[in-house]
Amino acid sequence: METVLYEQRGNLALVTLNRPEGLNAFNYDMLVELGQITEAIRINPDIRVVIFTGAGERSFSVGADLKERKTLTDLQVKRNLYKIGEVFTAIEQLPQPTIAMINGFAFGGGTELALACDFRIAADSALMGLTETSLAIIPGAGGTQRLPRLIGETNALELILTARRLNAEEALEYGMLTKVVPANDLLEETTAFANLMLANGPVALQQAKFAIKNGMNVDLQTGLSIERKAYELTIPTEDRIEALTAFAEKRTPQFQGK
Repeated sequence: METVLYEQRGNLALVTLNRPEGLNAFNYDMLVELGQITEAIRINPDIRVVIFTGAGERSFSVGADLKERKTLTDLQVKRNLYKIGEVFTAIEQLPQPTIAMINGFAFGGGTELALACDFRIAADSALMGLTETSLAIIPGAGGTQRLPRLIGETNALELILTARRLNAEEALEYGMLTKVVPANDLLEETTAFANLMLANGPVALQQAKFAIKNGMNVDLQTGLSIERKAYELTIPTEDRIEALTAFAEKRTPQFQGK
């Protein structure tokens, strides 16, 4: 059975972690397959927005597969650690906007995958947390770095050092989530959010994301230079001309990503 499912719906990609019997825990095979799919998305010009989710109704992902972990040597554990970090960084660096659609449990690496996405929309029944310290380890797939950048150092210290599990509303209050919706409406609401971006210029989406991501950790003047260069890349595009033409003709633009 495929450990990761991939579906393309027009210009939207849906990536589903597919080990529902194991609450979509990450084993090595899943990490390899997720990495391959992520790379395929990166170079696919037809994909403009990506949604990541988990199979079944119970779990987005509960993180590392602890049953597999018990069978691994220290070297194999280190291999898995490097692979999960590599794959989540590749997801974070996708040029397309990404959404984590959190349909249930998101613990450890599950929360870390969500943090690697640009947006996180959760069912009201979801539970989240970086729970690794309760297992005598620490978050190792970006959690100690991405969470404080998202919600602040003190809040991140609290959640990681206590291994606290948050319900969806609590996670929203901490700033970990973009939106919380009824579980039955999760796919519809997430798709609607994706459609708001899909209506816009694909090159502009990618360049705006690039400018924000690469400008966050530099000084203002360097950030403004990054923004200017990203803007310049949109000037010669056919989509920019199409937007101006559509505005003059009072119609919806038809963007081609060119």
